[in-house]
Amino acid sequence: MSTPTPSPTGEQWQLSTGTDELVVVEVGGGLRSWTRDGVDVLAGYPADAPCTSGRGQQLIPWPNRIRDGRYGFGGVDHQLPLTEVEHGNASHGLVRWAPWRLVERTDSSITVAHRLFPQPGWDWHLESTTTYAVAPDGLTVTVRVENVGEGTAPFGFGAHPYVAIGDARVEDVEVTIPGATWVEVDERLIPKGTHPVEGSPFDFRAPRVIGARRLDTAYTDLEVVDGRWTVTVATPGRGVVDVWADADALPWAQVFSGKAEADQSGEHGIAVEPMTCPPDAFRSGTSLRELGPGEAWTGTWGISPR
Repeated sequence: MSTPTPSPTGEQWQLSTGTDELVVVEVGGGLRSWTRDGVDVLAGYPADAPCTSGRGQQLIPWPNRIRDGRYGFGGVDHQLPLTEVEHGNASHGLVRWAPWRLVERTDSSITVAHRLFPQPGWDWHLESTTTYAVAPDGLTVTVRVENVGEGTAPFGFGAHPYVAIGDARVEDVEVTIPGATWVEVDERLIPKGTHPVEGSPFDFRAPRVIGARRLDTAYTDLEVVDGRWTVTVATPGRGVVDVWADADALPWAQVFSGKAEADQSGEHGIAVEPMTCPPDAFRSGTSLRELGPGEAWTGTWGISPR
């Protein structure tokens, strides 16, 4: 008898409740897929394919990029492996390809956890726990990260969901991004400065089609309503999806309008990434969190189809 080929993303933890079908994977503890009424809410990828373009991944202990993978903290210089070789950066943290463990599964939620140990360029212990919960109003994701070791640790978090747009052209998708400030980046996607969106091509505070612009842009100074900011993606023929986050815990949002590459698995989508900090925060210190021994950070974000 032949042995079944294991999935590149490990165990597949499925949640079926009402009209929702959601899958969380062992590798990275991320969202592989989510459908409602049989329609993709997320632009995911097949069970027999690896995760591409960061789809649904969790970005811990930093989101986005660190220039040269090099930073100083507490008077010590650190050198991380360069995981974005073409730009010479350390990208999207250290847990994307690590195994997570299933902690709890209920009729409406899945909770996974991971222990991050010291390794080259990283000297601390973090315990991360993430709960994905579905309800009629959508998906709520609650993340808790605790410093379970000694010494104060630098910390950032990001999530990387892609809102599905099906066969629609990216140029025809309408987005609303309530950020008053955008981050300009260089050819290595490292910040050069911040600017008001007023009068710029990056002002999406009112609904606008993406058009010919290519968004791979971090925003802050986000308009907050009832403690949350909300980015809206409206796709012709597919309706409207809101991506929201707790503004105190996640005061930054990255919006990426790139489609999947032709040779990659997965549906086309628009990434809306809640973040604690902008790119290169380990070097700049901008919005960088510091977790002392026994200290924890908690953040909540979610997706609401309309």
